[in-house]
Amino acid sequence: MAETLNVALQQAIAALGGLGGFVHWRDPGSGLLRLVAASGLAPEIAEAWADLHEDEDVAPARAMRTGAFLWVAEDSMGIGASGTAAAPLLGTGGRIGAVSVLTAGPDEPDPAQRSFFGSVVAWAAGRLEQRPSTPTDVVSPPGWPPSSDAPGGQVPRVFAIRHWEYDAASGSVTLTRPLIDMSGETPQAFDDSADLSCHLSDIEDLPAFTADIREAFDRGTAYDTEYRVHHRDGTVGWVRALGHIVPDEDGTSARMVGTLWGPTHTHVASGPVVAALRDMGDGFLTVADDWRITFVNKEAERLLGSGRTLLGSTLWDIPAGRAPGLEAQCRRASAERKPIGFDLHRPADQRIHHVRLVPMPGGGLMIYFADVTDERPGGAERSAGDRIAAERTARMTELTAALAEAVTSSDVAKAVAQHVLPPFGADGLLVHALEGGWLRVVGSVGYTEEFLGQIDGVPRTTHMAVTDTLRTRTPLFLESTADYLRLYPRFESFVAASAKNAWAFLPLIASGHAIGCCIVSFSRPRSFSEEERTLLIALSGLIAQALERARLYDAEHTRAQELQRGLLPRTLPSLPAVSAAARYMPAGKGEEVGGDWYDLIPLSGDRVAIVIGDVMGHGIAEAAIMGRLRTAVRTLADLELSPDELLIHLNELVSDLGPDKYATCSYVVFDPVTRTCALSSAGHLPPAIVHPDGTVHRPELAVDPPLGAAEPPFETYELRLPEESLLVFCTDGLIESATRDIDQGLAQLRETLTWAVDRTSYFQTGTQRDDTRRLHDLCDAIVSALLPDREQTNDDAVLLVAHTRGTPVDSVAACSLPDDPRAAGQAREYVRSQLAVWDLDELAMTTELLVSELIGNVIRHASGPIRLRLLRSRSLICEVYDGSLTSPRIRRAAYTDEGGRGLHLVAALSKRWGTRHLAEGKCIWTEQDLPLAH
Repeated sequence: MAETLNVALQQAIAALGGLGGFVHWRDPGSGLLRLVAASGLAPEIAEAWADLHEDEDVAPARAMRTGAFLWVAEDSMGIGASGTAAAPLLGTGGRIGAVSVLTAGPDEPDPAQRSFFGSVVAWAAGRLEQRPSTPTDVVSPPGWPPSSDAPGGQVPRVFAIRHWEYDAASGSVTLTRPLIDMSGETPQAFDDSADLSCHLSDIEDLPAFTADIREAFDRGTAYDTEYRVHHRDGTVGWVRALGHIVPDEDGTSARMVGTLWGPTHTHVASGPVVAALRDMGDGFLTVADDWRITFVNKEAERLLGSGRTLLGSTLWDIPAGRAPGLEAQCRRASAERKPIGFDLHRPADQRIHHVRLVPMPGGGLMIYFADVTDERPGGAERSAGDRIAAERTARMTELTAALAEAVTSSDVAKAVAQHVLPPFGADGLLVHALEGGWLRVVGSVGYTEEFLGQIDGVPRTTHMAVTDTLRTRTPLFLESTADYLRLYPRFESFVAASAKNAWAFLPLIASGHAIGCCIVSFSRPRSFSEEERTLLIALSGLIAQALERARLYDAEHTRAQELQRGLLPRTLPSLPAVSAAARYMPAGKGEEVGGDWYDLIPLSGDRVAIVIGDVMGHGIAEAAIMGRLRTAVRTLADLELSPDELLIHLNELVSDLGPDKYATCSYVVFDPVTRTCALSSAGHLPPAIVHPDGTVHRPELAVDPPLGAAEPPFETYELRLPEESLLVFCTDGLIESATRDIDQGLAQLRETLTWAVDRTSYFQTGTQRDDTRRLHDLCDAIVSALLPDREQTNDDAVLLVAHTRGTPVDSVAACSLPDDPRAAGQAREYVRSQLAVWDLDELAMTTELLVSELIGNVIRHASGPIRLRLLRSRSLICEVYDGSLTSPRIRRAAYTDEGGRGLHLVAALSKRWGTRHLAEGKCIWTEQDLPLAH
């Protein structure tokens, strides 16, 4: 009872976020509400609530009178509470008490809190009324009359009875004023001047009490121990001592404080008796009134199932506890309160145990198990059939457990193959699942790929054994090839190809629907006994339920993978300035979809944008947010925004999603002409840089807060990279886990990069295809080192490795032009001469026209200085720079207009064109395809 009240009170306080709470029990004889439990309150506070009249205007009494939840907004105790929430304990005989919580918040509990609070109180009332009688360790203090409508007819005893404090300096334990003495004395009998032994004289283990507290304090651990208590009525109960260390203001530990809770349960035995029971050859255990195991010896642990935590478990929750007849006999012995003996047959091993049930005086049962197999007639000479049946039954029990753990359809097929085929001597298995009007093979054993190709995707309307079984929902057992061909003569070649000669066709029915068929087959003809047929039919129900769950998981898994593939790049482009490879590792648990993303975006002038990000959280919602962010990044990148500007727009997007949405992002723009990276980061780690000589370093940059929590502006950093460098980006799921922090993960990443670059001989000459292959090998090596057990990870992770290359000096040509009409002619002359050097004379006329139009626009509509730059790459890039921030735009020119057609001409002559803004001015660029010879 004390345990029930304690659990209910703790749950109620937690649900309402309270400061403390208490339970009152109604005493009809005196019209008082007796305090029987308290938690989180100082003794003097709890004592003020000790005895209340039913007609008082306080929350517990009012809840009792009204029979409904009540909240009173007041702090009558002066402890900082904002009010008191109370609910009545309702028994079958009426209102038996009240549970109250001192609330800490300023508002009345919301409907969800009230609902949970009511559920806890109702649970406690139900558990208390289920007790057949009051246990011997619950004793009413003197002067408390019995209650007629309390469970067992008695008012339960107070169980929070002492608050104690241990002083390290003096080595002494002192006690505060109790709510009620362990022996039943009233609080007024407490003498503050008396020593410890006076107030704890009823504790048998008093000498060990202080020593245990001192030892726990010296170790710096919490304190949790039980001690025997002798009651005045001659019974023995137990109290539980709990304590924790309280640090001083300077952080040092000087004292330990705690409470004594009890009396609780009566232990079955102690000392040498317990040792003798534990090592006894027969199985022995005890259960409480609620059938929870309170003691178990070694033999009983072996019989009931090794590897399980039996203490505290309900007897019927253990597979061995569900043996036929055991529960009925236990309940009979408990009800009749007299010993019972009977034989118990264990199907798993065909052993016979004599069981003796003895009711305990304080409630509960003692249970003895003795193996008497050899003493029973025929027990020592069990037949081979019995042993086979026992083995088969054990296999079926294992199958049940394996199917319960199966996740995918493949897992179901493996479990059936492992646990069904051997007991029956079968060597073939086919598991079909119905998809639309077709039967698909989702698992098989003992068949050739050629044969599986013939039967996969069979229409449901086909007249053959598997489809007829599914249509009629009736199992079909064919004991030979002749039996098969007698029913289906057209399938002689089909039967021959299967190389089987006996079959059990089992329809799989789940939730009233036919979902597939399981076929257990044999290479030789065989007959099926009635017992085997019954067992296989029963197993088909288990298989059907498992397959239905697995198919739902398969469908969700497929959708998650398709969603992830749709949101992330299918392939990364191989660009003149950057080649890259990436790995996305979904979390090992959950939906296998998350908010990590990456991208590689080509920009004008052979520049490349590299982006990586992580939406905080994991699941479908985070993946959807990630898709929006990735789309926004590509759109903003096309506008040629600087990294800090782009993050400002992303920050606004994330902020609009809600106050609890955050994301990290790192955006890098690599310029191959200058070999510089412009980098801005919002809450994301900067990349690691691998130099051509194999050295690895990570730039120490100040990182701005994550998107959604940041305040613009964002910092932009410029990094100059050596020729042929590697940039390594990752999300925190790759380097951080439950076993290592982020600093350890970064150190391991650096070591792994040094080793992997050297092992793969990455910086060696080769074709671009070789470069891509080495990048993928490098990614595999990094992932294998940092995530060796990917199935156990709780967060998705991304790795992105980019190989940067600078533009050769002889592929760049630039010149300055005067800010007057002569600039167009000089630009045409410069283009002709430079294209002749590059052997691109075929493009001279088109390029001259493009340059003339662009420079003409600058002369008319913008301002200098004017500069021309040509880049020879996979295309010919022409760039015209000026000092104006105005952007050119294509407009529709009328027949009478003298201008407005130049940009139409530029768009028609070039592969693509655009504008990008700079700190001082802008750049208008065009791209043209190179001749086939180049």
